[in-house]
Amino acid sequence: MSAQPVVSTPRKMRFRDELVDFWRFIRRPRPARLPGRGPGGGVWRDFWLGVRPGRLLAWALLLWCVNLFALGPVAVAAAGLAGATHRLDPTNIPWLTAIIWAPLVEEMLFRYGLRRPRQALWLCPALVPVVLWGPRIWTGLLLAAFLLLAVWALIRRAQPLQGWDTTWRRYYLKHFGLVFHLATLTFAAVHLSNFVFSKTPYWLLPLLVLPQWLTGLALGWMRVRRGIGAAIALHAVFNAGPIVLIWAVMRWVPGAAT
Repeated sequence: MSAQPVVSTPRKMRFRDELVDFWRFIRRPRPARLPGRGPGGGVWRDFWLGVRPGRLLAWALLLWCVNLFALGPVAVAAAGLAGATHRLDPTNIPWLTAIIWAPLVEEMLFRYGLRRPRQALWLCPALVPVVLWGPRIWTGLLLAAFLLLAVWALIRRAQPLQGWDTTWRRYYLKHFGLVFHLATLTFAAVHLSNFVFSKTPYWLLPLLVLPQWLTGLALGWMRVRRGIGAAIALHAVFNAGPIVLIWAVMRWVPGAAT
């Protein structure tokens, strides 16, 4: 069987067209060549912000609305039935972790390898201690070293699958959709650690992380279509919204902090 073609997506698309492309993509995920040109070739396009800030905000607003009015209530109801409580303390939000650390680490762990599968073979295991120990000085230095190593590897071999044996390349492209959705489900499942459980039925667990599942699909689409830099930026903007809202409520609404 022949490999799925690597499609190319134009950079300038209306938001409505992007929604249509997103829907088609999650039904049949396929790799894509990153649009645009710039210094450093593929390295530049992958790490540079390949989308306008206004478009990032539009995607974040869409995800906020869907999660708030559709998937969020389902997750809250499931948490109530399951007796699960969230670990987040609204009065002590680690905003630097949520806005800077988590988007960078999680995107490199779960979605960077979608277009760079060879690098994922060493990068994902290498990031395990960074994920387990969280934001510290030594994990920050380790993360910086891994990022520099990844960029250096891209400069040496700019094409995502260049150098792969043809059989392995075709095999990966054939099963790209499975890899994409497994990465998204794993990303959602990791967020179950945000909850404290008490005799929770297993069948309710997926409902608790429906918002993260949808967000992971959008971030995966953004990573493949616009590059890892765009995915990290969207992740940061998405996380910043609820944090800013909670901060505003705690600051301006009387009695909210008590």
